[in-house]
Amino acid sequence: MKRKFVLIGAVVVVVGALSAGIAIAAGGGDEQPLTGSTLEQATDAALAHTGGGKVVETETGDDGAAYSVEIQLDDGSQVEVNLDENFEVIGSEADDDGPGDEEGPGDDD
Repeated sequence: MKRKFVLIGAVVVVVGALSAGIAIAAGGGDEQPLTGSTLEQATDAALAHTGGGKVVETETGDDGAAYSVEIQLDDGSQVEVNLDENFEVIGSEADDDGPGDEEGPGDDD
């Protein structure tokens, strides 16, 4: 009888862990919009990197970066600039999942 309860407990733990992992993956993690001086510094660094454009989204903790700034360039394309905690550019990439982008085939989420 004790073995049966241990087995049931183990199954409950595994199912809970799997559910939590799926929820985190579906929810996209803990990204939050930037505010205050953090927003200003990240925006300045990202715009300097791209040579201009319009900031359309900012967030913390995306793709291993401390900060991410999504910029729409003058030609309409979008680029995501990733910054470290010192607002140094650690990478950038074309971005096709900006505000208003619908989930679907070809989406990079």
